[in-house]
Amino acid sequence: MTLTEANTVIDPGHFRTVLGHFPTGVVAITSTDSAGMPVGMAVGSFTSVSLDPALVAFLPDKSSSTFPKIRESGRFCVNVLGAGQQDVCRSLALKGSDKFASIYWAPTHHGNPRIYDSIAWIDCTIETIHDAGDHFLVIGRVTSLDVDDAALPLIFFQGGYGCFSSTSLTAPGEADLLRPLSIVDQARPEMEAVARELGVECCASVAIRDQLVLVGSSMASTLPTSPHIRLGQRMPFVPPLALPLMAWAEGRELDRWIGRGGAALDRDLLMQATTRVRDRGWSLVLRSDAQVRFEGAVARLPLTGATGSLASDVTEAARALSLEGYEPAEIDQSATYDVRIISAPVFGEDAQPALLLSLYQLPRHLSGAAVEQYRDRLMTAAETVTDKLGGHAPPAS
Repeated sequence: MTLTEANTVIDPGHFRTVLGHFPTGVVAITSTDSAGMPVGMAVGSFTSVSLDPALVAFLPDKSSSTFPKIRESGRFCVNVLGAGQQDVCRSLALKGSDKFASIYWAPTHHGNPRIYDSIAWIDCTIETIHDAGDHFLVIGRVTSLDVDDAALPLIFFQGGYGCFSSTSLTAPGEADLLRPLSIVDQARPEMEAVARELGVECCASVAIRDQLVLVGSSMASTLPTSPHIRLGQRMPFVPPLALPLMAWAEGRELDRWIGRGGAALDRDLLMQATTRVRDRGWSLVLRSDAQVRFEGAVARLPLTGATGSLASDVTEAARALSLEGYEPAEIDQSATYDVRIISAPVFGEDAQPALLLSLYQLPRHLSGAAVEQYRDRLMTAAETVTDKLGGHAPPAS
């Protein structure tokens, strides 16, 4: 190397632009401070270092106000973020506020925050820290790790976030619909009969990991095209959406779903609504301004890859839905209701919801008696499809 080459000054902006053409995965590095409060930072400079011993590394900026707290703790957890977790990045970038106010997490064995809905997590202790220009090179010794959700990763590329999609991932992306679509084939005669008899739209949806996917739709001939949902539409599956799909869930699966609702979610109200759905076997959503805004956010989503700011818009709109508009305790036959959705689950052989049938585009201002008629017809259809599948509802608790 010549002296001239050694003294070459590289413009930082140009350096960042050129290196921005190399896509990097995004992880959240989390730990706790001296008071036991969660701390974290989003980085794109994570890498594996060694198999034996198992070592990983990340490079925090020396100006970071978070890394000194991680350094003091002597440990950290690497949370590999999924394509739908841009909101986690935004939360961790906040300054002077509680970064974890809208992030749901559980402690690892070492007490580090493991963020729910992340693809994978890697718990580490700090092995060594090296000086690396305006960054530190932090080597971590892996103590435990696992994959929670084999979903698409969040990628940072050319200054923006996105997801990775290639021919190698196309088949699995389609494969996750094979089972739901086979169920819809068996449900379709009933869906068409319901749509025709009631003059409504009858939809079928399923939960696939952290997404809610519309897999079937039958419409009365008198209806216009549905303005807010399209066949194949994927959206973030956050509370209180599609309550019947989660009403019989327990333990970690239920906690993960509730966690997607953010810190502002009233867990008690959600559990009350979930219990009502489980007890009576159907779900009712009333029209509200928040519901209309949510449907508008869904309509703006692309059919595939519910990621980025549009997916975040759907998540926030769903979180803004008032639980008071979900699952009214009783239906007064003499009262009037503006119903947006009535849903009932189809059960599989494992006595768990395999499909959700929903009525949309109902007439406005229905009497309580009319609501019950719509509900009863949908329940009959769901029971018929359940029988076709050889399924059965869970025993009453």
